[in-house]
Formats: sequence, structure tokens, C-alpha cells
Amino acid sequence: MANASRRKQQEAEWQALCARIQAATSSLANTSTLDREKRIAKTRKDYAAFVETYFPHLATKPTAKFQKEAANYVLNNDRARAVFEWARGHAKSTHISLIEPMWILAQKDHTPLTMVLVSKSQDAAKQLLGDLQAELESNELYKADFGIGKGEGIWSDGRFTTSDGSMFIALGRGQSPRGIKKSGRRVNYIVIDDIDDDELVLNPARVKKVTDWCLSALYGTMDAGRGRFVLVGNRIGKNSVLGNIAKRPGFHHTVVNMLDKNGNPTWKENFTKKEVAEIRAEIGDRLFQKEYMNNPIEEGTIFEKKDIRYGKMLPLREYRALVAYTDPSWKSSTKNDYKGTVLVGLTKTGKYHVLRAFGDQTKVSVMVGWHYEIRDFVGDTPIKYYMEANFMQDMLLDEFRRVGEEVGVQIPITGDNRNKPDKFGRIEAMQPLFQRGDVIFNEDYEGDQGFEVLENQLLGFEKGSKVHDDLPDALESAIYKLSNRIRTSDSRYVVGKRTSWRY
Repeated sequence: MANASRRKQQEAEWQALCARIQAATSSLANTSTLDREKRIAKTRKDYAAFVETYFPHLATKPTAKFQKEAANYVLNNDRARAVFEWARGHAKSTHISLIEPMWILAQKDHTPLTMVLVSKSQDAAKQLLGDLQAELESNELYKADFGIGKGEGIWSDGRFTTSDGSMFIALGRGQSPRGIKKSGRRVNYIVIDDIDDDELVLNPARVKKVTDWCLSALYGTMDAGRGRFVLVGNRIGKNSVLGNIAKRPGFHHTVVNMLDKNGNPTWKENFTKKEVAEIRAEIGDRLFQKEYMNNPIEEGTIFEKKDIRYGKMLPLREYRALVAYTDPSWKSSTKNDYKGTVLVGLTKTGKYHVLRAFGDQTKVSVMVGWHYEIRDFVGDTPIKYYMEANFMQDMLLDEFRRVGEEVGVQIPITGDNRNKPDKFGRIEAMQPLFQRGDVIFNEDYEGDQGFEVLENQLLGFEKGSKVHDDLPDALESAIYKLSNRIRTSDSRYVVGKRTSWRY
């Protein structure tokens, strides 16, 4: 009884969707033959024009470059093998599962599609199929221009056809796809849409089983590989079906994060920096990295969540020494490292208090600003500022100088000439300090972006991990400077009496 009621509700919602599509497109269908011919010629070759012309109800923002590139790749490669790893909110399903097949069908002398839509469950796949059927049967302008009419079947049964002989099928993850045929043709377009989920990615054996299913039973529905095989989703776990298939040879793999390597929105036509910052603040950096940056942070094998402690800090004058250390990621690589700065105080009992932490993929000017926040935070308490000497290039120093001239105070930053051992070994060596409770984060800033980034990078730190490690690197360097400074100083050190700490 409950299932019948639910199906009735879904049917009513689908009919309402069809009515909205029809209302949005019917007035556009009544144009002259000349206008129609021009429109068809343009939209067959220009994906953005196709989207904006036939889907005004979906295209509320301009089509992004990465969406156009993906659509053209799939259209122009009838044996496309692709993984589109796009952040949440970047219209993966809208473009690849819905508009792309309709663009293929809009081409002159197209081959009818036998398309299989796969998702984490058949119900999820049916929902995607329902959106596609609604457009194919209710988009009046599309039907008028390309002549593709209604066939048989309904999305809620998991299968329907169109008048040109195309067939569309919904399958759930792991469901048997064998024997899918239409008029003697085998499948020629497979879209795997958001196949991973939070439960699956925690079970490596299940991930492997689903990956094998995709590359065997599902792949085998095509005629010896003839056809398009596309996976779309975002990376929600270190071990995932998306990640496994992306590593296969011959697959075209693109990664689209909400923020680009310069910290700007990738889909700038849709998101502002302010909106992205608000999302990040609201959900926290850990979830932001997972959902919007294809960078899932999981508890690693070295640093554990239980060993990351927050607590009360001392009055600044009670610390034996204060060090602010910066890793500026001043590199030309495309890795897009974080800039990171930490302020650490050493207590008389040998504890390391992380008073402030700053971390982001951002501009040098923002990083310089962190140092002035630290300066305001410590007031007239003696402090030493460090940065790796090989990063202290003229352009970076010029930015410090420029900001200093604007505010009337220069930050006396010193180059660190330490011949550092292997980064992994250095950071790993901090683990006993965390385990013993010798490193404590400032509880007044718990939840602050900088501390969240530091915590996430520590938790994700392990050999071979792709998680950034810039803040743990800065923290290790600050701890080294503090411990080395104290080892070489008078054991009767009194805060404020050591001239070498004054500027």
C-alpha cells in the first residue's frame, strides 16, 4: 500500500515536471523555417548555444568551460572513455546524464542510442531516467526542431523508448545488465552517475567488487567495447569506484574543484568567492574538502583524531618563546599547495601550544596579512618570524615590504637555512608529541578555518597520500625552532630579557 502511494506521488511530481518543461519551451517552438534552420545548424555544433536554446529552465547560469569541454569530448568520441570528477553543485548529472544524450540525438544522421544509466540504486537511476524522459517528451522546442517523439515505456518501470528507436534503461549498482538489447543492437552509451556512497567507500572489498562489476558485466553490454563509457561523480573517499576507474589506462579524466589553483571559483559564472567562503564556513573545512574539492579527509595511519587536543593557552608572557613559521607554497607546480602559517609557544613544562593557525589556497597578500594578525595578537611580546630561506624570493619580500609601508610596520621575517631532512620523516616524528599530549591547539579558535585545515592535513597525512601537508610542515618547523632555540640557550631563560628576540 505504501509503495503504491509513493509511486502515485512520484508520478504526480513527474507530470508536474513535464508541465513546467512544456510551459518553458512551447512559446519558442513557433518560429519561421529560416530561423529554425539557423538555430539547428548553430546548436548542433555549439554546446553552450544548445543548452541555452533548448533548456532555458535549466540553464540559469552560463555554461562553464569545463562543461563545454566534457560535452564535446563525449560527442566527438564514439568510443569515449571518461571520468568526470566534478565537485558537488557543478551540474554533473544535468550535463552528462541528461543534456549530453539529447545533444547526441540532435546531430544529423545520428545513430539511435541504447543508453544505460547507472547509479547507487535503481531508484536513484530511475529518477535520473525520469528527468531525461520528461525532457524528451515535453520539451516542445527540441521536439519541433529534431523530430524525436514519444515511444513506449515509462521511467518508473526503469525503461522507455523514443520514436527514433532509441532506448533508455535504469540500473542500480550491481544489478545484472546481461541481455540488454534493442532491435539487435547492444548498448552504445553508458553513464555511471554518483555510484559511490559514504558506506561503500569504507569497505575496500565492496569497492573492488563494484569496480569489477562496472568493468565486466556492465562494460560487457557494449559490443566489444563499441560505445561511450562515462562515469561522473565527486571523490568522497580515498578508496572509491570513481578513483579506481579513473586510474584505468585510456580513460580521459578531468577534475573540477569548486576553487581553482588560485583560490577562485572554477565555475565563476555561477559562484562568487563570497558564496564559496560562506559554504566553507558553514559546513567546515573537512566536509568542504570532501564535497567540493574532491579531497576526502579520512583518519590516517599516523595522526589520530583522539590525539588532537584543544585546551586553554597561557598568558603570552609565560611562554619561554614564541615562533611564527610560514610555508608559503611559493611554487610554480600545479599541485596547488596551501599557504600556511602557525604561531606556536613553548611552555616551561615543554608543551607546544599552537596559539594561531592560518591556512588556505590563496594569494601572497592574504598570507602577508596573517603575519599582521599575529603581530596584533602578540602585542609587545617577543616573537620570532621564520620562513624557509629558499622561498624568500624578491617578489614575496616585495609584498611584505609593500604591506609594511602601507601599515607603517615591517614584519621582521627571517630566512630558515636549516638543511631539512625528508619531509615525511620530519612530520611523522611529531606523532609521539601528539600521542603524549605535548601539542595542544588553542580552544578559543576551535572550528576556525586555519585549525580545521591543520587538523585535516594531519589526519590525512600518510605515505603516498594526496592530502596537502603544508600546515603540518610549518608546525614541525616551528617546533624544531623552539626546541633548538631552548636547547642552545641558558636554562635560566627569562621571557623578555633576551635581546636576540627583540626587533
